[in-house]
Amino acid sequence: ELKERLETCVSTLINEKSEASVTTQIRLKALDVIVTELRSATSSMTSVPKPLKFLRPKYETLKEYYGTIGDTEESEVLFLRARLGDVLAVLAMTLGKHDERESLNFKLKGAKDYESLAKMGGDTTTATTDDNNLGSWGHEFIRSLAGEIGQEYNARVLAGADPDDDAAFADLLGMVDVIVPFNVEHNAEAEAIDLLIEVQRLKNVLKLDSIDEKNYKRVCLYLIKTADFMSDPDDYAEVLEAAYELFHKQSQYFDALRVALRMGNEEAIPDLMSQCSDPLMKKQMCFLLARHRINFEVEGDDDEEELNEIIGNEKLSEEFLKVAQDLDVTEAKTPEDIYKSHLAETGGFSRRREAGGAVVDSARANLASTYVNAFVNAGFGQDKLMTPDNEWLYKNKDHGMMAASASLGLIQLWNVEEGLAQIDKFLYSSEEYVKAGAALAVGILSSGVRNDADPTLALLDEHINGDSHIMKCAACTGLGIAYAGSAREDVMELLLPLVEQDNSGPNTMLEVSLAGLALGMIYVGKCDDAVGGTIVQRLMEASDEELDHSHAIFLCLGLGLLFLGRMEKAEAMLEALRTIEHKISKTAVIVLETCAYAGSGNVLQVQEMLHQCSEHIEEDAQHQMAAVVGISLITMGEQVGSEMALRSFEHLLHYCELPVKRAVPLALGVLNISNPDFSVIDQLSRLSHDPDTEISQNAILAMGLTSAGTNNSRVAGLLRQLSEFYSKEAGHVFCVRIAQAMLHMGKGLMTLSPFHSDKMLTCGPALGGVLTLIYSCFDLKSTLLDKSHYLIYYLTCAMNPRMLITVNEDLSWRPVTVRVGQAVETVGQAGKPKTITGFQTHTTPVLISSGERAELGTEEVLSVSSVLEGIVIVKDNPDYEAPETDEKK
Repeated sequence: ELKERLETCVSTLINEKSEASVTTQIRLKALDVIVTELRSATSSMTSVPKPLKFLRPKYETLKEYYGTIGDTEESEVLFLRARLGDVLAVLAMTLGKHDERESLNFKLKGAKDYESLAKMGGDTTTATTDDNNLGSWGHEFIRSLAGEIGQEYNARVLAGADPDDDAAFADLLGMVDVIVPFNVEHNAEAEAIDLLIEVQRLKNVLKLDSIDEKNYKRVCLYLIKTADFMSDPDDYAEVLEAAYELFHKQSQYFDALRVALRMGNEEAIPDLMSQCSDPLMKKQMCFLLARHRINFEVEGDDDEEELNEIIGNEKLSEEFLKVAQDLDVTEAKTPEDIYKSHLAETGGFSRRREAGGAVVDSARANLASTYVNAFVNAGFGQDKLMTPDNEWLYKNKDHGMMAASASLGLIQLWNVEEGLAQIDKFLYSSEEYVKAGAALAVGILSSGVRNDADPTLALLDEHINGDSHIMKCAACTGLGIAYAGSAREDVMELLLPLVEQDNSGPNTMLEVSLAGLALGMIYVGKCDDAVGGTIVQRLMEASDEELDHSHAIFLCLGLGLLFLGRMEKAEAMLEALRTIEHKISKTAVIVLETCAYAGSGNVLQVQEMLHQCSEHIEEDAQHQMAAVVGISLITMGEQVGSEMALRSFEHLLHYCELPVKRAVPLALGVLNISNPDFSVIDQLSRLSHDPDTEISQNAILAMGLTSAGTNNSRVAGLLRQLSEFYSKEAGHVFCVRIAQAMLHMGKGLMTLSPFHSDKMLTCGPALGGVLTLIYSCFDLKSTLLDKSHYLIYYLTCAMNPRMLITVNEDLSWRPVTVRVGQAVETVGQAGKPKTITGFQTHTTPVLISSGERAELGTEEVLSVSSVLEGIVIVKDNPDYEAPETDEKK
């Protein structure tokens, strides 16, 4: 019945028998029947809507007829042609050939006809306005049309139209302006944004009225996640810029700040601060700045002091100790608690003593215990070795003493007042090394904490300009750790002369490299010209034997950190580095490139690095090691990229030469910082028994890095086995101890992961600290296993409490219930998808591991921050009604 009706309509429309009686009016009627049928038809998933099915065979005939309607002045005929164009556009969606974009062409012709109709002032009332004209045909039609617009746009750009010029695309953009609001209103925000990106008009998002407090979150989330896949830095910036503006428009200053930090746009901070009127939101923003280690001074605000205190992390130690109390882990631990050597099958010291001479406290074993003790009790302010009396200090010699007195800084981490009182007496010691360690301790102590007195600078100033080599090294490292990310000019002026010095002592290059590294940490990601210029200049002027120095790579790393995550801003420096005639230039270039693209997931860069690894070189392959680590640097923090990187590491292990293989465990470590993923630990465990010493040592340290601060029992077991397996090898045992120190870091309350704020932000100083460790593993014999083991202390910059604390408006604790579970990707999903899965309900404070998310488990409070991490301010929910309790209770 339907089929007959449609066929009659078509024949009337085309007027097969060419009867004179069929006027334009009647034809319009026939066409209207077809239109109504098409629009009202629904289909199941499997079958085609009936009217479409019956009109299929007539498609060609209708097309021919459409061609015969000439350009006329008669409004009715024009109107007929326009309506027919619409119908054909819908039919072409299923029947048209793929690349001819028929349905779009019909639509555009139809639009022109409607325009000329409107000019003639003909009877346009029956022609529905443009909006319904697209929307009323349904979602599928809109979707296919959007795809064709994108193709057509690209075709026109290739044909030479200027993409920035609206005139060339006026007809297309007219339709885009209809489709986008339609998509947004009907919860298809993702498609709307995709279309705008395809026609390079993302700025139009900001003009939409349909984005409001209900859906801005979804739009922005989608924008932020899309940014990861933009290869061109300009597009990347544009996408984030749009998200920033949207948050700003909705006066979501906290989220706007997150996006600004993601773009590395620190100029936006003062504006956001001054526009934000809500004092709670301001405090929350300061907590974010503090976590991101941004040196920003709030000025001209009523709560100025309080806000600056928050940014300066002054209360961090206090909060951390309170959490430790709450979780009942305040008691100090000894290295023996960590080693658990009584569990060893080889039966502790007793049996060995009978077999051979007495067991001596070896210097290296004591050194290892110093580090284990420092990292395990980090931030707790008390331990069993260093704080009670100085006996332990003198069980070490030379550099061991330095490490021991420096460990005080780590034990008192973030607690500047008390820490200084304890370290003070060592600053005046007669032993050079103890003094150097104390100087380093002052730096470690105030890592990430701002203090008005600025003790670090005051105390280390004299040593930088002093004569003692070891004091200089310690002071450089101390300043680098204390002022990481703060971009302080006064510190730069102290360190630059050290980089520039050129007297050719055997120790000169070590000082130069450490100063360069410290400058890189202080100006991390700031692209500062003065620092960059000085380091490049120094590399160019250096003699060959200076560049052969084992620590010269840290000078390259300092330069890399300067441009961390800044993509194309490093181009000029790269050109300069390529002119160096020493083999280090290759390494320097790769270090700089990989740092500049860190966390960007840029595929082209990854391919370039893989290409570097494919050469087979036995000697001088430091640049290949840098390239392998570079792959994980570029892909880290982005799901798809890191999974693909894991697969390429498998291939590298099979086919490449030794130097490349040695770097693979390190790269695996970088991909999973503080995230002991089952398969990665498995792989590292296999590599840790490799016959090549360097591969196995790197694998052991990487196991420490992946499990840092997690107390992961599986890793703890593996490390204990390794310490027995290698009990005769001093170097390996030292690595195992350092790995154990990282595993139990801060008794499991800390993380080294540079990602925070829901993996959206990468903290520069944290990544810098981890990279310092990684690069010192390229040549363990001359760094950690030799005299510059104190570089391990750079990890302090990456150490952060991994707790979630909820506080009241006056920043006093307020325990609330929260759910913690695996984070789930919710981008572009319909409705209100759950953000976490497999959750457990806890009362704050709670610990959050890598890859987990928290959400409030109660309705009585609202969080000021959109991400529950670190210290979060909560306020009462005005709409909350307490559930009524039953009388029987």
